[in-house]
Amino acid sequence: MNAGLWFALACGGVRAGSTAAGRSSGYWAQPAGNERMRESPLAIQEGASAYLNKQYTTIAVVGVILAVLIGIFLGATTATGFVIGAVLSGATGFIGMNVSVRANVRTAEAARTGLNEALTLAFRGGAITGLLVVGLGLLGVTGFYVFLTANAAGSGLPSAT
Repeated sequence: MNAGLWFALACGGVRAGSTAAGRSSGYWAQPAGNERMRESPLAIQEGASAYLNKQYTTIAVVGVILAVLIGIFLGATTATGFVIGAVLSGATGFIGMNVSVRANVRTAEAARTGLNEALTLAFRGGAITGLLVVGLGLLGVTGFYVFLTANAAGSGLPSAT
C-alpha cells in the first residue's frame, strides 16, 4: 500500500478520533442546565433510540436483501462496498442523534446567558457530528479502496502500490 493511502487512513482515523475525544471533551463539560432540563434529553434520547432501533431493524432487513441481490448481479466486491456504506451510514445516524440530543440541552442552558453563547455551542455541537461523519467517511472510502486494490492485485487489474 502506498504512502498516500496510509496518509488517508491516518487522516480519517485522526479526524474521527480527535473529534470524538478532543473537541467533544470540552464541549460536554459545559453546563447541562437544571434538573428539569437534564431530564428532558433523557426522555428524548430514549425515544430517539427506540425510533432508530426500529427504523434500522427494518432497513437492515431490506439491506440484507439488497446486499444479496447486488452480490448476485454485480458481484461480491460491489456488495461489500454497499454493506460498508450502509454500516457507516447507520453509525453516523446513531452518533448524530446522540450528539444532537445531548447538545440541545447545553445550547438551551447557554441561551439563558445570551444568544452568542447559544449559537457558539450549537455550532460546536453540529461540528462534532459533522467532523465525525467526515472521519468515518474517509475511513470507509479509503478502507474500501485498499480492499479493492488488494483484490485487484491478484486479478491482473492495476493496483495502487
